[in-house]
Amino acid sequence: MAHANARLTFLGRCLLVERVRGQGRPIAHVAKELGVSRQCAHRWVRRYDEHGRAGLVDRSSRPHRSGTRTPARKEAHVLAARSRQRRGPAFIAATTGVPERTVTRILRRHHVPRLAECDPLTGTPIRASRRTTLRYEHDQPGDLIHLDVKKLGRIPDGGGWRAHGRSEPVRGRGIGYDYLHTAIDDHSRLAYTEALPDEKGTTAAAFLLRAAAHFNAHGIDRIQRVLTDNAWCYRNSRDFAAALATLGARHKLIRPHCPWQNGKAERFNRTLASEWAYRQVFTTNTQRTNALAPWLEYYNTQRPHTALGGHPPITRLSPT
Repeated sequence: MAHANARLTFLGRCLLVERVRGQGRPIAHVAKELGVSRQCAHRWVRRYDEHGRAGLVDRSSRPHRSGTRTPARKEAHVLAARSRQRRGPAFIAATTGVPERTVTRILRRHHVPRLAECDPLTGTPIRASRRTTLRYEHDQPGDLIHLDVKKLGRIPDGGGWRAHGRSEPVRGRGIGYDYLHTAIDDHSRLAYTEALPDEKGTTAAAFLLRAAAHFNAHGIDRIQRVLTDNAWCYRNSRDFAAALATLGARHKLIRPHCPWQNGKAERFNRTLASEWAYRQVFTTNTQRTNALAPWLEYYNTQRPHTALGGHPPITRLSPT
């Protein structure tokens, strides 16, 4: 991965050097072609002359010395005060003489849990953190499939408040919800979603089998594991267990009350809402439902995905 502020990747730097040193072209011309300044181009050519291709690799921007960093002895004093007093940065700052913001940075640097996550009597962490410390991505498509359901209010005929404004009487009360069942492949991020009338076990089981068929049509012929939250339709349904057995997949459950552990599905739900459900004003529920399949096709085959280096999910699957 290139440096966060770098204009050229390693490949771009090699291209620059090849055109200047290999083809003998003027640095100013090559710099303009690649969209960098002449000073930047001269710097990379100079590094290449001094160190070869190894000189084109990113270097750490961390300073050799951090003269203003809090001494280790003072950091230990702050950590001891936190452990002994079990109070916040403001109180610790008053008792240790260390500025409050510095106390906050020291606690964050040493991964000290928030007071809200700890037992007030012992200081032992007892609540789940709102982040997953282990970030992962499975190596092969089908190794893990994320499932989730998002409830979405149906649109009355003629449009709801998004079409007519909040001042109008409520038009969609009592017409129910669509339940968006979603399956996402962990490796490729290939997504499959259906708008269904409920979230019963039989409905979730049938959706899982159709999702597996969709993935199979795109080259994912084997599902190893299925990750879900602890909803009844996943945890207690015999039909869902039978669907898992049919696929030969192992069921994995996230920790209760920790939806971020199923973060890939939760993040997709957010994208689904912002780029499909609320992207435009729909005047009927059928109109919105009919727009789902074209958007999914765009998401899987054209939309850049930041986790995939700006490529759509389909690029991580073998052609079928």
